Amino acid sequence: MTTLRFEDGTIHLATDLDISIPGVEADPRSGGYRAPAMRYAAIRDELERRGTEFEDTLALDAPLSLSTTYDLRDYQRAALDAWLDAGGRGVVELPTGAGKTVLAVAAMVARSVPTLVVVPTIDLQDQWIRELETEFDVPVGRFGGGEQTQEAITVSTYDSAYLRADDVGGDFGLVVFDEVHHLGGEGYQDIPRFLAAPARLGLTATFERPDGAHERVEELVGPRVYRLDVDDLAGDHLADYEVRRIEVELTAAERETYDEAQETFVNYLRTSGLSMQSGSDYQKLVMRSGNDPRARAALLAKQRARDVMMNSEAKVDKLARLLARHREDRVIVFTASTDLVYRISRRFLVPPITNETGTKERREILDRFRDGTYDTVVAANVLDEGVDVPDANVGILLSGSGSEREFTQRLGRILRPKADGATATLYELVSVETAEERVAARRR
Repeated sequence: MTTLRFEDGTIHLATDLDISIPGVEADPRSGGYRAPAMRYAAIRDELERRGTEFEDTLALDAPLSLSTTYDLRDYQRAALDAWLDAGGRGVVELPTGAGKTVLAVAAMVARSVPTLVVVPTIDLQDQWIRELETEFDVPVGRFGGGEQTQEAITVSTYDSAYLRADDVGGDFGLVVFDEVHHLGGEGYQDIPRFLAAPARLGLTATFERPDGAHERVEELVGPRVYRLDVDDLAGDHLADYEVRRIEVELTAAERETYDEAQETFVNYLRTSGLSMQSGSDYQKLVMRSGNDPRARAALLAKQRARDVMMNSEAKVDKLARLLARHREDRVIVFTASTDLVYRISRRFLVPPITNETGTKERREILDRFRDGTYDTVVAANVLDEGVDVPDANVGILLSGSGSEREFTQRLGRILRPKADGATATLYELVSVETAEERVAARRR
């Protein structure tokens, strides 16, 4: 008799038969065969196709009694159907605010098997646990935040899943990866490798990665099976929106500093063999700066020019006028600079949120933003994903990267449907005649 067992992130086939299945290798130590746990479904299907009798010791299909009160929107139903038609494997791409959690709950009900939900942050983990405990009459476990409690439905951070997958990978029939693009990172790719779960659902607002790592995500979770963007849902399920680009001029002193720094950087590039068209070129520059004075000077000059164009005086002055214009609105100001966050906070007396802000303080700020005590918050790269952000109707983007994902996440923060049908507005403030013009063009 052939027996399938889960062992340390692998599937072990104990058998005397000569097994030849793609991805399965002989294991001389055990006398059987072994494969990554993610090959479980393919191995089982192949054995059944061949008519090979086998004992399956994994309990991935232990039935759960799950139901939901959610009434799916038409696009959520279409996304669920597309995922089910794909055999319960694949990625769904929907904009922030479109109800990806609701879709996941419906998928969990459709499968009704032990489920592991993997999320990027503790805040998002708390949000998921609250949602699942409200919707399902079953206990919900937690891996992360100082707790390691496993239940038939368990929510884990990516970090904890990375540490636990080879131990618990044989216990879940469905895995949901929220913000699935995080699997593009090499280390996190071990999580789906070590999980036997046949059913896999990835959720994201922006699936494709500039480095092409989304192709690896397709191998681990499944292909993109459904996609809608912001424009598909604006006006119906999301607020109508407009993006207003505002150009600002550098002061004379800022222009001199910027031009000098940019010239130093560009002159180095001409003889360096680097084009800076990819992140790898930037990493090479950083590595060279350790023992090459010209590379170090170029790197420092690049940072100086970036600081000037992103944190210009004209941007802060324009921000003052925008905040005055929208004093009756709920506003989130986005920046890429922690220093600029605190500068804005001091000048306009608005609460700051940075990676230095403790979890308790951040929750208090967002709770007060939610209940109307605060009408404006300013943040540096910490509200883009993985945080339950209250509704806002105005976003002001002072600086950021050229990432489409970053732009989409920030736009999604202001696109929750408005009770009065009002249009959401995102302002982009761009320093003219600087590299920021190209950055803004890329993220659009």
